[in-house]
Amino acid sequence: MEHVATLPNPEEGLQADQYQHLFPVDGLESAGSGQLDEGHKASLPVPNPDARPEPDGQTVDVPKPPEDDLQKQVETDPQPDASSPSNMELEDSTKDGVEDGAIDGVVQEPPFPSEYDRLNKVVEENPEDFNGWVYLLQYVEQENHLAAARKAFDAFFLRYPYCYGYWKKYADIEKKNGCVQVADEVYRRGLQAIPLSVDLWLHYITFLKENQDNSDGEAENRIRATYEHAVLAAGTDFRSDRLWEAYITWETEQEKLANVTAIYDRILGIPTQLYSQHFQKFKDHIQNNHPKHFLSEEEFVQMRVELAASSLSGTDGETPAEDLPPGTEDLPDPAKVSEIATRQEVFNHNEHEVSKRWAFEEGIKRPYFHVKALEKTQLTNWREYLDFELENGTPERVVVLFERCLIACALYEEFWMKYAKYLESYSIEGVRHIYKKACSMHLPKKPTVHLLWAAFEEQQANVEEARSILKNLEEAVPGLAMVRLRRVSLERRHGNLDEAESLLRDAIKNGKNASESSFYAVKLARQLLKVQRSLGKAKKVLLEAIEKDETSPKLYLNLLELEYSGDVQQNEADILACFDRALGSAMPLESRLTFSQRKVEFLEDFGSDVNVLVAAYDEHQRLLKESESLKRTAENG
Repeated sequence: MEHVATLPNPEEGLQADQYQHLFPVDGLESAGSGQLDEGHKASLPVPNPDARPEPDGQTVDVPKPPEDDLQKQVETDPQPDASSPSNMELEDSTKDGVEDGAIDGVVQEPPFPSEYDRLNKVVEENPEDFNGWVYLLQYVEQENHLAAARKAFDAFFLRYPYCYGYWKKYADIEKKNGCVQVADEVYRRGLQAIPLSVDLWLHYITFLKENQDNSDGEAENRIRATYEHAVLAAGTDFRSDRLWEAYITWETEQEKLANVTAIYDRILGIPTQLYSQHFQKFKDHIQNNHPKHFLSEEEFVQMRVELAASSLSGTDGETPAEDLPPGTEDLPDPAKVSEIATRQEVFNHNEHEVSKRWAFEEGIKRPYFHVKALEKTQLTNWREYLDFELENGTPERVVVLFERCLIACALYEEFWMKYAKYLESYSIEGVRHIYKKACSMHLPKKPTVHLLWAAFEEQQANVEEARSILKNLEEAVPGLAMVRLRRVSLERRHGNLDEAESLLRDAIKNGKNASESSFYAVKLARQLLKVQRSLGKAKKVLLEAIEKDETSPKLYLNLLELEYSGDVQQNEADILACFDRALGSAMPLESRLTFSQRKVEFLEDFGSDVNVLVAAYDEHQRLLKESESLKRTAENG
């Protein structure tokens, strides 16, 4: 049956256990008894923000599973078989298929393949060269050099964790070299990075079936627990049918038909692509088996009680044929009729939900990650689908759709920002996780999402974190005025006026050209005047800037504004000196005309000497004639 999430009160925040399964898997925990949980209530995710250390001091934004949880899935026997992937230590990885030379007990790594350095240099110099990564990974896979493969794949996943096929390739390389336990860890890392990948879950489960220790009697429970994690993480995806079918097939093979029924009870309420096929298979499951097999013991007893009560109140205990659900007219067993009838209403509701989403799903042509740009129609479809789900869906479905969207649209910051905005009402840690994932991994050079992240951290009183975010962004993308100004405003808001001034002076000094330096000089002068109340320092900044950039009208205008801010009658001489400096500069004629006009207006309004006014008027007329002459010359060719 469909399990509808209850929307938490935004004022109360989220509980730590809510919606955890929708974020990167935080350890594949054992199911304990091996029985299916009932209900599987959905709740909003609180991601684990811990980062996984990687080579060369870098980190990837992947939550590190607790060691005890990691081991529950594959280690339950205190006396394991050393050959089992569930219990194999990393030191044992060389026992099968890897022949490392050892001298006096020291393992000697073979040298890296000849072409490795050349191919690796390409991606080191340009990490955004996806084809360069493809060539490098193909090469290390072909050479089957374990150390080179590990270094290449680990570096690749720092930037492209959504490429699920490469996680499998990486695991296959580890397994091929006898490192089965490490292969298991690679799969787990991949599933933490992309928990909605049905393909990766199925590959991992196949890997477990082929390599786990079957001697301890817990193999079945481990596989069941993994299936449970898989459907909790990816089972609400519209295209998750293969995962559910694999789970049902496996439980059928274990002859746990009551578990099969419980799985159907869940999938029949989830809008998926093959929803109708699931219902038909469910009816076949009911028709082909005895109720005592496809129901739990409690359900079977309850059903017998209900049927007994029904037979006492009726004439013959049979349901009229015309009242039977569609497709069950030939069922003689009233128990089977009842079981199907109780699911019919759920199916009908689910069919309605599917119909509302079908057009959006049909519009998704590329559900996987790729560095190539998406078509505009694809982006529009995602926007409209998200808006629909935000208005009509449960919180669980909203989160799952955002996660799906961010696989296909990982390189578009608008979707990350929209997701973070949605989570703000529910989970501070959830918002932080999204921003960190976007900025640290997928969009390291996109300024807007970084600025929002910094603002978010500042709102949470994490000023040092906000400062670090902005500084790191400026190092990654130097020369962006919006970033330097945000750093300045951050320091100003928190009373660090000296640091704010220092940042602006540094920008003036290191400007790429005179125009850029002048831009920052104006900003610094305004801060000195309006915030620090230092007219003299502000004026000095502008005068120094004018000496270096005499043709900038903005500098003269701001100097005039500064002079106007005081007593204009007392400052008359300084104001006129500013006008004269502008009129005597190498600015274009049209700009000088503007200052000439303003000089006349100033003298008309505030001047103390009519002779100065007349002289200014005559100068203005001369400039007008010069301008008109130039225009006529231009018109006459």
